[in-house]
Amino acid sequence: MALVSMVELLDQAQKGHYAIGAFNCNNMEIVQAIVAAAEAENAPVIIQASQGAIKYAGIEYITTLTKLAAEKANVPIALHLDHGTSFAQVMQCARNGFSSVMIDGSKHLLEDNIALTNKVIEAVRPLGISVEAELGKIGGTEDDITVSEREALFTEPAEAEYFVQATQVDALAIAIGTAHGQYKGIPKLDFERLTKIRERVSTPLVLHGSSGVPEEALREAISRGICKINIDTNIREAFVLAARHVLEGDSKEIDPRKMLGPAREAATAIIREKIRIFGSTGKA
Repeated sequence: MALVSMVELLDQAQKGHYAIGAFNCNNMEIVQAIVAAAEAENAPVIIQASQGAIKYAGIEYITTLTKLAAEKANVPIALHLDHGTSFAQVMQCARNGFSSVMIDGSKHLLEDNIALTNKVIEAVRPLGISVEAELGKIGGTEDDITVSEREALFTEPAEAEYFVQATQVDALAIAIGTAHGQYKGIPKLDFERLTKIRERVSTPLVLHGSSGVPEEALREAISRGICKINIDTNIREAFVLAARHVLEGDSKEIDPRKMLGPAREAATAIIREKIRIFGSTGKA
């Protein structure tokens, strides 16, 4: 089937009290792994491309691979820009067939974030493209974007309400204690803050930096209103570990298929596990 808008998936997830997995891709094998996992679990899924992925693989390759995968798949798939930081980049993705975009204006002052978000919404919503924004700063590193723990600010419930009223954005990424990249310890999420945001905001809420967050914490976040969960680091870990295992077993191996095949299988397995945790199995 053709690519779908992310907002369609999130609306159903919010009504059904489950979350849609949003999985980052960097190459063909990871796109294949995401789709294979979604089909095995009969689950809707979001394939995401970050600025780093677009720079590495090329936007035409990412869109062509994902569109082909969606056309061949029996589950709904959205193609989403993860952490777009400029209007120009958002429009590049819109022109290349993305069905959803994120404009990350969280480093700006509140009113500037609102203005940038509204500029994006005005440009892409008539095209049927959904828009995610971010309020508060999520710590860690996501490709070229780094937020130190000192800078990481949790989302204020009152500001979230004001932001959504001012923009009517389709999805809102909030900061409640997660971080991009690998955790040094066990993350502690501010569930009371999440509940207060949910009480003020009916817009679908997004949890970034979810790799390494314990299963019970993810389930709790979903029960309190999160309906899109981003996973990147866990996929990279599984993918690279499997490829490394092949090389450690035979240092003279030169066939990339012998490395990338097992890596793809490992990525598929971790994505299937996340889909089951999110409660979206059987929701396609």
